Amino acid sequence: MDDQTVSAYDEASARYAREWNGQPPPDDMYALLRGHFRPGPTIDVGCGAGRDAAWLRAHGFEAVGVDASEGLLAQARLAHPEVPFAAARLPELAGIARGAWENVLCETVLMHLDPAALPAAARTLRALLRPGGTLYASWRVTRGESVRDPQGRLYAVVDREAFLTNLGTVTVLFDREDLSASSAKPVHRLIVRA
Repeated sequence: MDDQTVSAYDEASARYAREWNGQPPPDDMYALLRGHFRPGPTIDVGCGAGRDAAWLRAHGFEAVGVDASEGLLAQARLAHPEVPFAAARLPELAGIARGAWENVLCETVLMHLDPAALPAAARTLRALLRPGGTLYASWRVTRGESVRDPQGRLYAVVDREAFLTNLGTVTVLFDREDLSASSAKPVHRLIVRA
């Protein structure tokens, strides 16, 4: 993860948690998760304030959340004490078991990585999956050149082809750009099965 982005989230974690929790629920994403995720251990990589990890847990998934921002993790633990949360940072995700997860959710996180780290992030996310496991990855779409918002958060251009190539042999279940129901921003969603 981009250090400046993580610092921005740490410094204003309560505000970001309020903003995200104040948005309409991402029912479009939840419909995709219901349709493609299978019962079993599920990890939310880049869980932020924990909203989606809590939704997964409430819908029968053995969900845990990990994030690079200690500030956001503190917000997640306060709001969702029923969900286990831990610190881990893409692309390494040190300390997170490989080959252990039926489902991996990585919702609007990849655009916060330096583009040079994207191939390693793809390989790590793929390595988390059990055989036959499912990865849902999405990113905010940035056109042209990578940019930073006024808070300093990186919104990098994500190379879909490079990401997909570095996942290795997978079956693509869903691959489309849409407007997010919660943020109204363009997002690219990719769901693959190992």
